[in-house]
Amino acid sequence: MTGVDEAAVRAAIAVAEEAAGSADVPIGAVVFAPDGTVLARARNAREELGDPTAHAEIIALRQAARAYGDGWRLEGCTLAVTVEPCTMCAGALVLARVAKLVFGAWEPRTGAVGSLWDVVRDRRSNHRPEVRGGVLADECAELLAGFFAAHRGE
Repeated sequence: MTGVDEAAVRAAIAVAEEAAGSADVPIGAVVFAPDGTVLARARNAREELGDPTAHAEIIALRQAARAYGDGWRLEGCTLAVTVEPCTMCAGALVLARVAKLVFGAWEPRTGAVGSLWDVVRDRRSNHRPEVRGGVLADECAELLAGFFAAHRGE
């Protein structure tokens, strides 16, 4: 784990923390250009928008694609997210040609970057990003645990 990876996940944590008090699960995502410039920041907004595809990663990828100026391709870019992406988000980052994925907490029930499935490293894909998982995993998992405890009334 590098300092750059930790800083990327910390940026995603900061975005997730902005969701405090929201009905949405606090997951944050940040897309960085190859030079490290932030292209997009997003948090989960499924409840807020009533949109099943409004995951932090999807929203951030859409914003980054508009900002990056290479159509839909995000070649050379890094996506940092607080939780292991699901199948939809993993597929989207592969299709967007994201160069590197850095994420925090593992998600054993829905994770598609090694936990339940491994969409991003499937040999049949024409693009496989570099992956760094478990970066600041405890801090990221704590965000989720606090959210679900509050929603269960613990």
